Amino acid sequence: MTCLSVNPGSFRDPSGHVFEDGDRIYRTVQEGARVAYEAVRDRGVLDTLVNAGTLAGAKELSRSEWPGDFPGAAYVIEHPRIPYISYPYEWSFSQLQTAALHHLDMQIALFAQDVVLSDASAFNVQFVGPQPVFIDLLSLRPYREGEFWQGHRQFCEQFLNPLLLRALTGVSHNAWFRGRLEGIATADLARVLPLRKRLSWNVYTQVLLQAQLERTALNAPDSAIDKAKGSRRLSRTAYAGLLHQLRSWIARLQPADTGKTVWGEYDHTHTYSDEEVVAKKQAIRDFAAAVRPRRLIDLGCNTGDYSVAALEGGAEYVIGFDFDQKAVDLAFSRAAKKDLPYLPLWLDAANPSPDQGWRQAERQGFGRRTKVDAMIALAFEHHLAIGRNVPLPQVVDWLVSTAPTGIIEFVPKNDSTVQKMLALREDIFPDYTEEAFAQALQDRARIVSKRVVSSSGRTLFWYDRG
Repeated sequence: MTCLSVNPGSFRDPSGHVFEDGDRIYRTVQEGARVAYEAVRDRGVLDTLVNAGTLAGAKELSRSEWPGDFPGAAYVIEHPRIPYISYPYEWSFSQLQTAALHHLDMQIALFAQDVVLSDASAFNVQFVGPQPVFIDLLSLRPYREGEFWQGHRQFCEQFLNPLLLRALTGVSHNAWFRGRLEGIATADLARVLPLRKRLSWNVYTQVLLQAQLERTALNAPDSAIDKAKGSRRLSRTAYAGLLHQLRSWIARLQPADTGKTVWGEYDHTHTYSDEEVVAKKQAIRDFAAAVRPRRLIDLGCNTGDYSVAALEGGAEYVIGFDFDQKAVDLAFSRAAKKDLPYLPLWLDAANPSPDQGWRQAERQGFGRRTKVDAMIALAFEHHLAIGRNVPLPQVVDWLVSTAPTGIIEFVPKNDSTVQKMLALREDIFPDYTEEAFAQALQDRARIVSKRVVSSSGRTLFWYDRG
């Protein structure tokens, strides 16, 4: 029996909508989009992109295979489910850069076949492990001679401007993008760029000039706007040149050096001995081998050492989360180099991604999306309990709620890491003890085992809610 539900993030596109039924994903192609879809499909473009891994798999279903009634639909397409849906405001700089290049490479390849993308939403790119994949085939349509790139402004706001914010000012895009789901407005970016960064020709044409044109358009009479729209034409050569110019520029961007970060350097500064690290990794391998999770989350993944250990033990897919941008970038680079089924993402655990967008349902928050079989949270809980003043029972409650089974590492107050955190503040945490932690955990789950993994007394607690 099917139990179809419409994906709340797909309502904006009149060309078709996305439906879910358990692990099965369906997309309708409405009658109004039939001609464009058939034109692209019949050129073999979709098959070529799918076979190359550029576009998410797409199986056109015969009407007898339709899982339900879809009024107004000309076609129904089935897609494979993405293991974990992520959003641009959860990506590191290198992930956003990879997604932007994927979008441009796809556009450049399509343009050679007289096909273009009707929009440039960053939400249309997802990651399967470290590999980007485009998920909205209805964005593809035939090229119209002389047309302007319709998605240029959206591409700038959702790809280019967030990258420039980090590259030119050292400010990460995440909080700003999360606060404005359309991305970073060009006019806003133009206001915050320092004078010395405005001298680039690329910055002038793609940011300052565009912001000026937007201001001019806002103050222009309607007749002038209509005339401008009619004159917005771009030759084929200029269209292709714009795509290539942007690709070349974005590929060269680097995040501004903001110095060392605590967790980006963690692999070299942690307090474990080599023997303790080996033992801790083996504990994670043993846990994964016993549980065999399809999806596991690693909270506080740092650069991915223990995410990789979980994969080695038998986890099929790992999603890592960390607050440190540099650590996420390093973890992403590791996943890409080794082609691991591992997706590291940015997360402020004290303020995780909420349900937001239209009717607070368009983009699902961390809690609604993160449905996994197991979790590990290593050297993590004290950052919430000590670093963010979250009561220890609430920290335990939140961690246990993320997965039915997992390993949580408790870091005692006498550990040097906690002592550093307390060095410049008053110790207002008399209840931060291993006994209190264990009791809070026992109130919510069964403690399967505990294992001391450091000379300071760091302890791995394996819990199970079942």
